[in-house]
Amino acid sequence: MYASAQYDTRIKHIPKHKPADSAEYDDGEEEMDDDMDMSDQPKKMKSMPSALSLYLPMNRNGSGTSWLPDAAPMYGYMMHHKEWMFMSHGDIYIRYNKQDITNAGSRGGDKIDAPDMLMGMAQRKIGTKGLLHFNVMLSTDAIIAGGSGYPLLFQTGESWKNQPLVDRQHPHDLFSELSASYSYALSDKSDAFIYIGYPGEPALGPVTFMHRTSGMFGPDAPIGHHWQDATHITFGVATLGIRYGRFRLEGSSFTGREPDEDRYAFDKPRFNSFSSRLSYNPSANWAIQVSSGFIKSPEALAPGEDIVRTTASATYVHPMGKNKFVSATAVLGQNLIDGQDASNSALLEATLKLKKLALYTRYEFVQKTGEELNLPGIIYRLDKQYPVHALTLGGSYDVYSFKGVTMAAGAQLAAYKGDKALNSLYGEMPISGEVFLHFYPRLMN
Repeated sequence: MYASAQYDTRIKHIPKHKPADSAEYDDGEEEMDDDMDMSDQPKKMKSMPSALSLYLPMNRNGSGTSWLPDAAPMYGYMMHHKEWMFMSHGDIYIRYNKQDITNAGSRGGDKIDAPDMLMGMAQRKIGTKGLLHFNVMLSTDAIIAGGSGYPLLFQTGESWKNQPLVDRQHPHDLFSELSASYSYALSDKSDAFIYIGYPGEPALGPVTFMHRTSGMFGPDAPIGHHWQDATHITFGVATLGIRYGRFRLEGSSFTGREPDEDRYAFDKPRFNSFSSRLSYNPSANWAIQVSSGFIKSPEALAPGEDIVRTTASATYVHPMGKNKFVSATAVLGQNLIDGQDASNSALLEATLKLKKLALYTRYEFVQKTGEELNLPGIIYRLDKQYPVHALTLGGSYDVYSFKGVTMAAGAQLAAYKGDKALNSLYGEMPISGEVFLHFYPRLMN
């Protein structure tokens, strides 16, 4: 995750009853062997604990209130001021994106754009058992890419100029998160918390795609985004949760409607939807979750349609030395609309980081209706589900670093295979390509 600081490769047992923000640790120079297995080793806590627990490491911070594995690497900058600790991170891809490079169909497009995000965090202890935390996330997607976002074959969801966005990824709002949370340690094994966001992220789905360790070096959103983690920008979220040991149970009330077309304004909070999530981290290397939620009228162009979304995911991280790791995530997501068949999605993505080299891949399967793909109704059944497969392969190499910012040069190819009934629009197997410069923060020591 780009959310903060490095997991240190040197490890030490933490006193059982000492909170993470005051944990002692070894400052020696002995490095872990690159092949050492950390699966059953306790992690060394840094001076900043998790956003929602004094007794968990900051590496566990995902997006919103979600969990990553404790072994996840963290990139960014940290500073202290009196009782406060501040962190920042972010990234930007300056790229040329060409969807359907062989013009196999009529739905491709190309664009020069720069998907980006910038995050800031602040937290401090309240007494001996309380922890106060603030998050802010900004994005200039709408400024750079415009209201219609960027080309992405078979992508669906949200709208522009009162028309559905199809074969395009919508831009993120300028204010993508403004949240506050308070957690209270009931013991060294248990805490309770409250999280408020306007906007924020409810307890529904896995860690959002741009924050996952397994997807942190690729610029594109998954085409199953609106089956899995699309609620990550929600204007009005309230979440309560409790952790015991390796488990955490959360429940949220939130606004069901997706952000509107004005990406610079704050939408009306409604708190008309709800969700719950059970998270389980069996070891430092794994983060597992199952979640389900009722989403009231998410799409402005289909105001009468409510969705029940159910997801399950598992993320794995294996450190192999400084700035070397492998990470993988599997996600299942399902949308159920009253009166329609359930539509399903699956994702499997992985990243291999070997110091300056990053290699990544993503496979997806999604069922999308003719209506979602904006197919002509005189030819296609709008209620029929059309299966879509997508495979992405990419990589980047760090070419320059200056004052804690790394620039990597990268490229990726993606191949799509839709239902054969879609070949007249998309071609039999359209191929997309991108070249980019990726700017991201340092791996912190």
